Amino acid sequence: MALTTRLTQRLGLARPVVLAPMAFAAGGRLAAAVSAAGGLGLVGAGYGDDRAWLDAQFDAAHGEAVGCGFITWSLQRTPEMLDHALARGPRAVLLSFGDPRPFAARVRDAGVPLLCQVQTRGDALLALEAGADVIVAQGAEAGGHGDRRATFTLVPEIADLLADRSPQTLLCAAGGVADGRGLAAALVLGADGVLVGSRLWATVEADVPDGLQAAALAADGDATIRSSVMDIARGREWPERFTARVLRNRFTERWHGREDDLRRAGEEAGRDWDEGWRAGDPQRANTFVGEGVGLIAAVEPAADVIARMTGEAAALLGRG
Repeated sequence: MALTTRLTQRLGLARPVVLAPMAFAAGGRLAAAVSAAGGLGLVGAGYGDDRAWLDAQFDAAHGEAVGCGFITWSLQRTPEMLDHALARGPRAVLLSFGDPRPFAARVRDAGVPLLCQVQTRGDALLALEAGADVIVAQGAEAGGHGDRRATFTLVPEIADLLADRSPQTLLCAAGGVADGRGLAAALVLGADGVLVGSRLWATVEADVPDGLQAAALAADGDATIRSSVMDIARGREWPERFTARVLRNRFTERWHGREDDLRRAGEEAGRDWDEGWRAGDPQRANTFVGEGVGLIAAVEPAADVIARMTGEAAALLGRG
């Protein structure tokens, strides 16, 4: 069932669902599946340090119209990656976790819609200065990196800000949206659509090892934690305000709260985490999912997830 909003009308979608450009998990196959299902698929270009991988993902989309997303603070180190991505004709570009203004003009000049993910009202003001076509308000329920604000209050606050300052700017909600109830709630709170991570991470098209998906299916929302220890182990220098939500496991039990000890442990701890990641071991490495994990019962095709989510939301809202 189609569900019409300002987002679907403006971006030419059938369903107001955007794939979160999850680093490593959201490759070309998943992005293409989301776009084919009527949403907007975004490849997770992540840290912007692997041109060959990004090309391979656009190729894997097999001509389906997909976009991409970057971690903005890391893109500042390799700004040429944005030009490389724009040369592939992306359907949209999403920037998150940093100031989007230095990159915005290049995206606009390419005629590509600019999405900016924000975690605070202050972030949203920067996104407005950048001329974002769509602002994504991300709550701390989300899997992976984020800040401290909750989706349920952040989304309507940003909706009010946009209504006052820039009514033409669209709004998506992110963080904890895993079924039709979440989509319907987001629309009622003032959003024009949703950006979905964890629920689409648990799909057959996602580039996720079976062991990590199995750990997520066995977990509930209480099993997650916000931490920085996995970034320390990987040598990823994230800004202090951004922690990551992951499943608790042996690694977080050992090191969360002992960050200085982890830094002193050095390469050995990092090597063990990396080996666990490559092996898909949910105890040695971390499963990047949000609190919505408690609403996920199966790994399914992305098209089925999106169709059910929009159908449920339409029924709840009493419209098609």
